[in-house]
Amino acid sequence: MNTNPRRHFAPSFSRLPLTLSLVSSLGVGIVGISGCDTKQTAPPPAITSSKVTAPPAQLAQQPSSPPRAPESPAEQSRVQQLIAQVERSFLSGNAHYRKGQLVQAKADFDSAVDRMLASGLDIKADPQLNDEFNRILDAVNALEMEALKQGNGFAPTVEPTPSDVANDVTFVVDPNLVAKARAELATTKSDLPLVINDYVASYINFFANTQRGHNTLLHSLQRAGRYKAMIQRVLNQEGVPQDLIYLAVAESAFQPQAVDHSSGAGGMWQFMPHGDYGLTRNGYVDERFDPEKSTIAYARYMKFLYNQLGDWYLAMAAYDWGAGNVQRAVQKTGYADFWELYKRNNLPGETKNYVPEILAAIIISRNLHQYGFDDVPLDPPVVSDTVPIDYSVDLRLVADLVDAEPQEILGLNPGLLRLNTPPSGILAGPFDLHLPPGTATLYQQRIAEIPEDRRTQWRYHRVTPDDTLASVARSYHVTVEQLATVNQLHTSDTLDNTDALVIPVPLPSAPATHAEVYKARRGDSLVTIADRFGVSLDDLHRWNHVTGTTVAAGQRIRVAEPLHLAPRSRDASRTAKESHASAAKTASTSSSHKKTDTASAKKPVPKANSKSRDAEAAHTTGDPKKSTAHHKSTKKKNIQK
Repeated sequence: MNTNPRRHFAPSFSRLPLTLSLVSSLGVGIVGISGCDTKQTAPPPAITSSKVTAPPAQLAQQPSSPPRAPESPAEQSRVQQLIAQVERSFLSGNAHYRKGQLVQAKADFDSAVDRMLASGLDIKADPQLNDEFNRILDAVNALEMEALKQGNGFAPTVEPTPSDVANDVTFVVDPNLVAKARAELATTKSDLPLVINDYVASYINFFANTQRGHNTLLHSLQRAGRYKAMIQRVLNQEGVPQDLIYLAVAESAFQPQAVDHSSGAGGMWQFMPHGDYGLTRNGYVDERFDPEKSTIAYARYMKFLYNQLGDWYLAMAAYDWGAGNVQRAVQKTGYADFWELYKRNNLPGETKNYVPEILAAIIISRNLHQYGFDDVPLDPPVVSDTVPIDYSVDLRLVADLVDAEPQEILGLNPGLLRLNTPPSGILAGPFDLHLPPGTATLYQQRIAEIPEDRRTQWRYHRVTPDDTLASVARSYHVTVEQLATVNQLHTSDTLDNTDALVIPVPLPSAPATHAEVYKARRGDSLVTIADRFGVSLDDLHRWNHVTGTTVAAGQRIRVAEPLHLAPRSRDASRTAKESHASAAKTASTSSSHKKTDTASAKKPVPKANSKSRDAEAAHTTGDPKKSTAHHKSTKKKNIQK
């Protein structure tokens, strides 16, 4: 049985607007997996002898959960009904998907997941629900992978790794190159025991003397500049050899959103979706794609493997093949030595190549000029300001507040699966929101003007000299009256003394004058509508004076807190302050939402509006290498715990 813990690179895990992307934003991992810290696990004694007769040690087990009280018949019935509803939604989505109806499929898949999330049941504590949830997510992931392979993704194709292009290549050993490499190693200091043999030399020759190998490794080394300083810092903090940074060459070519379509492994270090590595995964976040957090998990896992196996080469092989498999090979042969296992054919082909190609990359990186890499300009490091937040905020609003593009904010937060940060209660602690360098203070100042419960809906517009209330309203498809009222202005006011406006962006599914109302379609429920527009189920119940989750096709559903426009006096002497007081009084009697403070025109305090749930991003693109790397598709599907 293949026990590989995580696996290998494939195309980008980027963002899929409009097609099946929202499926992957839900499907990639809504179950939160809080892995155990390998530091807290006492590993077995390290293997120090070349011959081993003891049985292989087991990997860390998850702490056992306390026994759960038996379910009542009513609760059991509720669970069964929920599973039946989820199955119907999924089967409907699958049927739509097979017909190429991706929009309908997405809606059905969203419904399947949302039904479980909104059920109020403890999914992780109930074995039936947990199994059903994981099965649905895996099935949706599989359909998404298929869609990506058919070209439905919109993100650019991720480059193959050096190991991808080296797959199934017949290597030649250059005696002169071997001699040079051995002479160099005599004076090279490394925290790994570097060696030169025919296996390593063949990879050095491929990367140094073939155009395909050279270019692929070159691009990987260039890309390493984005994360090199961070990775080196983490490896040092965790007490792991610095040269282990080059496992990322083989795993992802330093691409943090790489995903393996055959196994679902993802991120720079290619962790499997359901592994227990201390990385959070839920409907909003997948920390496998967070460069720093995944690097910390990688370093700790490598240290754990070394403590089990007592040899860094075996630890590298175990990272690729699985610790249990390596230990069984050691037990079978009696040799705790990678090269002995290699020569005795006790390793699969990919693992045989895995360690030598990483060693080749390390050796080449030590003397780039000697191997023909004369110009390797490193990509600039990714730097950001970090603001811990405990509320949900739309990334488009974040971009507005810091004068950046949404794509830049997405790029700084690759672990996010949606255009929203997680709401409070989803994570164990604050979410680290990464912002462009130097913008943390600006963000905190501007976000303070926006009530917390409206940060997933409102937009923020910096006023330019040519702007008028009418032109801004047209740009965002809102009425002048709404825009003026939200910003405590008269419709006749100019924007000469106004720095910015908060915009009540209307829903795309309704005219601007009725932007707070959504006309339900067949298959809709209050749960799916709440998720689509970024509001809570409780809000929909309160705004529409209904209970339950069922809606009829054609039913008009209010999807935002009603905007209570303050009446305008015909008296020209009425001040803006008086107008605002009237609006505030009206709003305070109709909503149980948090009380908002007033502000000046330069610091406007906006009111509630509706929001469009754009189909955001999650996984993308197809894998250019899997058609040739068929043996890789069968390797890392199970996790030994």
